[in-house]
Amino acid sequence: MAYRNGTYIAFHADGTNVPTESDIKYYNLIKAWTAKKDDDFAIVNSHDKNSTVRDSSKKKTLETRLKERLRNSKNMVLIIGDTTKNDKDWVPMEIEYAVDVCKIPLIIAYTGYNTIKAPKKLSNLWPKSLKERIENGTLSAIHVPFKKEPLKDAIGQFDIKKKPSGGSLGIYSDEAYKNFGIE
Repeated sequence: MAYRNGTYIAFHADGTNVPTESDIKYYNLIKAWTAKKDDDFAIVNSHDKNSTVRDSSKKKTLETRLKERLRNSKNMVLIIGDTTKNDKDWVPMEIEYAVDVCKIPLIIAYTGYNTIKAPKKLSNLWPKSLKERIENGTLSAIHVPFKKEPLKDAIGQFDIKKKPSGGSLGIYSDEAYKNFGIE
């Protein structure tokens, strides 16, 4: 049995590794928050826990490593931007494996929003694999804005043993947003 203490972060790279041209910038922001010593944002990044994979690695090798990382994760942050739904290979595979095999909760973080109160209204941003699992109820998830405090709370709170309430459409209350300093 895997030791599940990591947080897996999935995002649409949009076919580039240029940090400012895709959602990798949000992944890098999470890494920066974690690296900052005078901050209380901290995660165990599942991508740092096993062999490094290079851009030149074969697809099968990369898929094997990503699945290994997911098996060692307690939850998964899925960064949803304007182009995430266009990803046809990695993001769908990560969602399917995380939900169907690993049974870990998803923290669905939307870029460009201050609060998330009605996730269904954002369904036009969802990749097909996410939409299917939300609609069939096999997914445990909380939908949050891509903001430091809600992410920190969700990452620290939800895991394989403690899933968010609300099934596949979990959200934070107005009071929680107020406590996060978001109104």
